[in-house]
Parts: sequence; structure tokens; C-alpha cells
Amino acid sequence: MSEPQTIIQTLRKDPTPTPPAAESSGRFWSARRVPAAVVAVLLLAGAGLLLYDIAAVRAHHPAMQWRRALARQLAERPLDDTWVLTGAAVAAALGLWLIALAVTPGLRGLLHMRRPHPDVRAALRRDVAVLLLRDRAMGISGVRSVRVRMRRRKADVRVVSHFRDLDDVRADLDAVLTEAIRGLGLGRPPALSVHVTRPGRKG
Repeated sequence: MSEPQTIIQTLRKDPTPTPPAAESSGRFWSARRVPAAVVAVLLLAGAGLLLYDIAAVRAHHPAMQWRRALARQLAERPLDDTWVLTGAAVAAALGLWLIALAVTPGLRGLLHMRRPHPDVRAALRRDVAVLLLRDRAMGISGVRSVRVRMRRRKADVRVVSHFRDLDDVRADLDAVLTEAIRGLGLGRPPALSVHVTRPGRKG
């Protein structure tokens, strides 16, 4: 089995060796380039169109038809109108989505690790951690199949055992997987949850 793949980000080089730090790397933040680009393009297009129309009005030209129609609709429609409420709900939903993107790290596929050096940040891919735990569980005698779900705070392992006592299999799994999680070097090791069942009867 190959060694777990890790993502390493070096902040700067320091020739002076220092002992490993026990602090966590902290979660990696997503750049969110696509949402930021879409919002920037839409704001730029809307602001440019509005400024052009205002400049045209200042130059004694009539305002664009869409702005006259929008102003008339906003003046005539009551606040409890269906279209007004729908537009407000859509605008609020988009605003909440943008706020959520701004205040959440993203990159849920990366699990932050302990910092081996103050100037180094490391993360382990979630699918690699799942594969490692699955391989360790499959090495236990009596295990027929394994399904692992890795979250930031919890590792849920569901095992089907076709022989041996279920309590013995669960005890072996607890010992092996606890050691495997400790060996991942995560900044916040997830809690381990193991479920062992028998295979369902055919027919």
C-alpha cells in the first residue's frame, strides 16, 4: 500500500532546524475564483449600463426604456405583490449565498494536519484518508466489506463481517483504526464510530 498523499504548502525557508510544533495547520481557504469573477462581471456590466444611461440623461437624451419601465413598476406595484416578494426572496438568497462563501473556508476535501514546522502548513486529502482506513479495516480477520465516511469531526466505519464474533471484530477494528487515525497526523483527529453487522440473507 502506498504512503498517504499529502499536500504541503511551504511559507518560507528557514535553514535553522526547529523542533516540530504541535499546533494545527488550520483549515485551507478556497480562493472562490469563479463566484468572485461572476459577481464582478455582473456588477461591472450593471454599473456600466446604469452610468451610461445616467450620462445620456444628463446630456438631454431620454432614459432607456428598461429604466423607465422599472421605475414605473417600482412606483405602481405594492410591496405585497407576488413579483416584488419573489424578487426580494431571490436577492436575499443570493446575498446569503455570497456571505456564506465569504465566511466559510471551503476546500472540504482537505483535512488539516499538525504543523511539523511553524512555517509549513500541511493537509491530507479526504479520499486518501478514507482509502487508508478502509485498507486497514480490510486487514482484520473476519471483515468482508468496509464502507468509510470521513468527516471533519467523525470517521464513520461500517463493516460487514461474515465470520468471527462481532464483538471481537469490533474490538480489533477499534484498536487498529484508532492507531491509523492517530498516524494520519491530523490537527483535529475525528472521533471514530464503528458499526459491525452480518451480511443480509439472500432471497
